[in-house]
Amino acid sequence: MNSTRQADMTMRWMVFLAVAVIGLFYVKWFPYYNKAFLAAEHHSIGNSILMGTSSAAPAPSWDAALNYALAYGKAIWQAMVLGLLLGSAIQALLPADWIARLLGRTGFGSVATAGILSVPSMMCTCCAAPVVVGLRAREASPGAAIAFWLGNTVLNPATMVFMGFVLGWNWVALRVVLGILMVFGLGYLVNLMVTPKEAEAAEARIAELTAKSAMTDSDTPNAFLRWLEILTRMAIRLIPEYIILVLALGAARAFLFPEIGPAIGNEIWWIVAFAVAGMLFVIPTAGEVPIIQAMLALGMGVGPAGALLLTLPPVSLPSLAMVGGSFRLKTLLFVSASVVLFGIAGGLLAVALKF
Repeated sequence: MNSTRQADMTMRWMVFLAVAVIGLFYVKWFPYYNKAFLAAEHHSIGNSILMGTSSAAPAPSWDAALNYALAYGKAIWQAMVLGLLLGSAIQALLPADWIARLLGRTGFGSVATAGILSVPSMMCTCCAAPVVVGLRAREASPGAAIAFWLGNTVLNPATMVFMGFVLGWNWVALRVVLGILMVFGLGYLVNLMVTPKEAEAAEARIAELTAKSAMTDSDTPNAFLRWLEILTRMAIRLIPEYIILVLALGAARAFLFPEIGPAIGNEIWWIVAFAVAGMLFVIPTAGEVPIIQAMLALGMGVGPAGALLLTLPPVSLPSLAMVGGSFRLKTLLFVSASVVLFGIAGGLLAVALKF
């Protein structure tokens, strides 16, 4: 590698790391550090975004849709911008073969690495989606990308702290045990779904990207202009469908959660219903904590609460749409159904353990 190309690559890495570290510090790490003290002192991190201070979600209407979209957007817009910046930077700034070599193989190693890398990111499922799109575009294996996506929310250490102070540390233990199984187990199973032909093609693509990475600087387009181009394309493709689905879910809150109170007990049908609703609905990071706190205070059973604990954070209808072009439909259906099953398991365990 000549000195000019080496200097260019060093600059790319420095910019990428600066965006990642400074961005995460400003958007996630520092605010969550302060919020942890709020949770410890008040045993609360705010009102439920699902229903505010009311005892039920608002009736379906344009106002319900708009109010939820505005509240949700206010909570996540900075993280969404960061997610788009990182997702595009992965494709434009990092060496062409770096992600493929780190996360491209279909064994458990790539899944474990991706799951561990997700922990400090701490994004909500929609804000992590552009990063997942970037990882897949740089040939991360399906299982590794899924592990990174799910790990952002399910293994978020800040959420665990909030949860412990607000709901109790027994809920944290439930989330950690089932969350680890979800992130690393589903990632591994998704990689097992890769056919031998697809695995062979992935290895060939890794070799191709390695050769591309060895190109001279004169053969490589300006990385920062390419970053801007990819960022623009991602924003144009992902943001409109995302806004439409958030509006739709905001309006449909009363259908997904028609009743909150003592009438919702620990029967299996309630656990299943809330597991499905939680998988479809979209919330900001740690939004499940005040939602579950409010529902339990209104007398809802711990079974449905346990289901929401495992299904509200990891996926949602908008985030599934955002990553839809990066995975086979079969893979996303498998992940969605598996998240629901984990939610049912969480609900049943919460009942069995007398939470």
